[in-house]
Amino acid sequence: MSENRYLVIEGVIGAGKTSLARMLTERLQAQLVLEEVEENPFLKDFYRDRARFAFQTQMHFLFSRYQQQRDLRQTNLFNDKLVADYLFQKDRIFASLNLAGREMQLYERLVGWLELDVVKPDVVVYLQATTDTLMERIRKRDRPFERDMERDYIAQLNDAYNHYFFHYIDTPLLVVDTNQIDFVNQAEDYEDLVKRILSHEQGTLYYRPIEKGRTS
Repeated sequence: MSENRYLVIEGVIGAGKTSLARMLTERLQAQLVLEEVEENPFLKDFYRDRARFAFQTQMHFLFSRYQQQRDLRQTNLFNDKLVADYLFQKDRIFASLNLAGREMQLYERLVGWLELDVVKPDVVVYLQATTDTLMERIRKRDRPFERDMERDYIAQLNDAYNHYFFHYIDTPLLVVDTNQIDFVNQAEDYEDLVKRILSHEQGTLYYRPIEKGRTS
């Protein structure tokens, strides 16, 4: 079995990407790269007034993610392992929902240039969930800056993510329906998922969880 060394975990807010990234980091003794979300000073205002604070929020995320990606270029991926809880290119998903007109034109000019400097992962794991599941997970973790989040926005974001990754071809992609597994609390689910993540090498694979009670 070949081994993927740079793993990216993606999914809509509440999908479980940071939980899985942390678990994989511990298992693989890898370097963990977490998206700097709470450090964005515009985020809480954005969830209260999306139209007013969209551009500031988007620009802060774009340059924060880009700075992290520049740092990754110094990593020796022949010897080091990386696990990240975001894909740089997904920034476009949020921009497509929140920006328009001249702001979108400026964003497109910037992101097209910045993407040229980004290292591609060996595999991307996309964690899917229904909007109802995402909203329940968001409610349970009760982060202060997410309390004003609207269900309609998460539904739009979920649709946008599904559309993006349905057409995604830049790297090997593993699509995981997290409504069907519990990799945090069920060791059997986690072990099977890890095996698939580390061995997936080509194209898009829609991961099917192991059957409970199966003996082979």
